[in-house]
Amino acid sequence: MPFCGSICNYCNFNRGLFDEALKSRFVDAVRREIRDFSPEPSALSPVTLYFGGGTPSLLTPAEIGSIIDESRAIGLAAGSEITLEANPETVSVSLLEQFRAAGVNRLSFGIQSFLDEELKRLGRQHSAQRGMDAVEMARSAGFDNVSIDLMMWLPGQDVAQWLASVDTAIGVNADHLSLYILEVYPHLPLKQEIDRHGWAQLPDDAAAEMYESAMARLDAAGYEQYEISNVCRAGRESRHNIKYWADGNWWGFGPGAHSTWDGVRWRNMASTEDYTKKIEEGQSASVDRRVLTNDERFGDALFAPFLDAGILLRQDTYLRLTRPGMLLANEVMSVFV
Repeated sequence: MPFCGSICNYCNFNRGLFDEALKSRFVDAVRREIRDFSPEPSALSPVTLYFGGGTPSLLTPAEIGSIIDESRAIGLAAGSEITLEANPETVSVSLLEQFRAAGVNRLSFGIQSFLDEELKRLGRQHSAQRGMDAVEMARSAGFDNVSIDLMMWLPGQDVAQWLASVDTAIGVNADHLSLYILEVYPHLPLKQEIDRHGWAQLPDDAAAEMYESAMARLDAAGYEQYEISNVCRAGRESRHNIKYWADGNWWGFGPGAHSTWDGVRWRNMASTEDYTKKIEEGQSASVDRRVLTNDERFGDALFAPFLDAGILLRQDTYLRLTRPGMLLANEVMSVFV
């Protein structure tokens, strides 16, 4: 879902500003892409559906519901995990009730921080209180599976501030937490903001302390770590994420979406307008289709969690540690032990 109400200064995902007319065409295109997907429904057994973004909660419940219905028509099983990413400022109890009625049963809130000053530096549109309120709204709307994204190693952030956000997430009783180390991309506005204001990130060893302290605090609060960056209450692992890490099949719909099916990998073109036009013309929007070698599939099975968490970066035929990943090099290498 490529639309956002505003563009955060650190974001390197495939996204663009909200466009009502394009959004309507885009939803129709996604439904058609799902409908025209090649495997026969009898050959499919999907058990998760994930609406990622962008800001999927900018779509209406009816639009989200129509995409869920198309997914069910090609075999999405009853009882599947259906996750919707949402920004706190876009939701209300009524809206969340409608998303739940449309079939969504898991929410993932991009809160990032529970400190107002940090949210302002990231260009987020919600306040810390609004982040807490969003979780309460989700509970009021009947959701019993709520995930929160938090970011550490922010410019100007110290260990105590980071742990304050972790403590707040524990306090609102999130079912699942994804803890990300911020990577500052040189071409994005945050880098210019850092240079202009003289903000600094703490040294690498402080980032390591942030990670280790947070995990210790979450352990004590009863959370289970099931992946480098993810913790959950018992039984609340993200079934969708685990599918990637277990070398399963998945397929993505929409601009920039990636797919892997029976050893073949492809991606869709990134431009929302170009993607939509291709689908409207009855053509495939996929590019870079290739067959994976056995060695590539083996390597992906080993390293997918690290790629997903931003610890490793793929460059052509090579994998390298990102700068935050260097803090966790021993954990990456341990897959060979």
